[in-house]
Amino acid sequence: MNNIADEILKTIKYAIDRKAVNCDITYESIIKEITPKGYVVLDRAGSERTIQCCIPGITLRIGQSIWVKEPMGKLNKIHICGVIGNTSNSNSRRRK
Repeated sequence: MNNIADEILKTIKYAIDRKAVNCDITYESIIKEITPKGYVVLDRAGSERTIQCCIPGITLRIGQSIWVKEPMGKLNKIHICGVIGNTSNSNSRRRK
């Protein structure tokens, strides 16, 4: 009986994992390097990837913590979607 229950649970977990791949995944990363092609960050598997930032008018720096988004789990479309903490850019402050 336990084998059947285990197989059912494995099947449910597999279905949930497959469904999660079709969702946006956002996670924390860090800027390791800045190149002419973009920002080098660590993806969720720990591999380095060069990606773009979708935040207009912001200056990012090496060592800065950021939020990275994988749209629909597609690694070829990942981008920086947020900054954790303060930025050194004056445009990031509220204007009065």
